[in-house]
Amino acid sequence: MLIFFVDAFKYLFNILTKNSLKMPRSLKKSPFVAYHLLKKVNKMNQAGKKDTITTWSRSSTILPSMVGFTIAVYNGKQHVPIFISDQLVGHKLGEFVSTRNFKTHIKADRKGKR
Repeated sequence: MLIFFVDAFKYLFNILTKNSLKMPRSLKKSPFVAYHLLKKVNKMNQAGKKDTITTWSRSSTILPSMVGFTIAVYNGKQHVPIFISDQLVGHKLGEFVSTRNFKTHIKADRKGKR
């Protein structure tokens, strides 16, 4: 399992250093993934299943082992499913699920402009 983390960390480090405008996580640390989420992914990888995984952990980093899974991330109201592809590796789960809905501004009354 340690070898998996080292490989995943090297892969994510290359992605983050190439196209990141903000400061990446410290090189001394591995990418953050919630333990329960990582456990579910590893369990399903060993079983060979690709079911939907439900999670509340928006701050977890997407690892290469998660590619092909559908992860339902909570946005505060419901779980929104996200299909994980190669392009999403290195990003956080919360980046792809909006927590706020913008409703258009109501146009001003015509009466006030007479």
